[in-house]
Amino acid sequence: MNYLAHLHLGGQRPGQLLGSLYGDFVKGRLQGQYAPEIEAAIALHRSIDVFTDRHPLVDTALSRFSITRRRYAGIVLDVFFDHCLARDWTLYADRPLVLFTSDVYRVLAAEPQLPGRLAQIAPHMAANDWLGSYREFAVLDQVLRGISRRLSRPEELAAAMEELRRLYEPLSDDFRLFYPELQRFAHDYLTAQI
Repeated sequence: MNYLAHLHLGGQRPGQLLGSLYGDFVKGRLQGQYAPEIEAAIALHRSIDVFTDRHPLVDTALSRFSITRRRYAGIVLDVFFDHCLARDWTLYADRPLVLFTSDVYRVLAAEPQLPGRLAQIAPHMAANDWLGSYREFAVLDQVLRGISRRLSRPEELAAAMEELRRLYEPLSDDFRLFYPELQRFAHDYLTAQI
């Protein structure tokens, strides 16, 4: 769900970009079915997820959601945090967002064997600039509706946009505090791999 953040944090080489996305589509143990750089990026993706899930600032952000939305609050927060990253991209990245996303789409298009569902969505991701579109808050409504179609209880996401509007500033503040810590974590992880 938070594709943009994983791509931003996972390294900029083609294998790292692929593995940063594969982390949402490849499950189970990694046993050499992908190139080492891709598998290392999948491992980083998983470590980022664990770091995020255990972080007190994320707990604070999740606690802001109403009880009726708590079950899927993590999904909503992932999407919202990608919005914050895209909105404030210049604070966290050296290259313009449009150049970054173009590189990602080029790498995806050049890869003949994308795993599972990623192979199906990658052309749509590029054609509709999913990653760049997160800048616009209104796009999150479409994203959440798309996610809700894959859930067993989609009605719990029904009023998520209304809640995000109400929580926009406090959740934005949570992101501003959290993301630099996540950047440090990912940087340290990548540095340790060298």
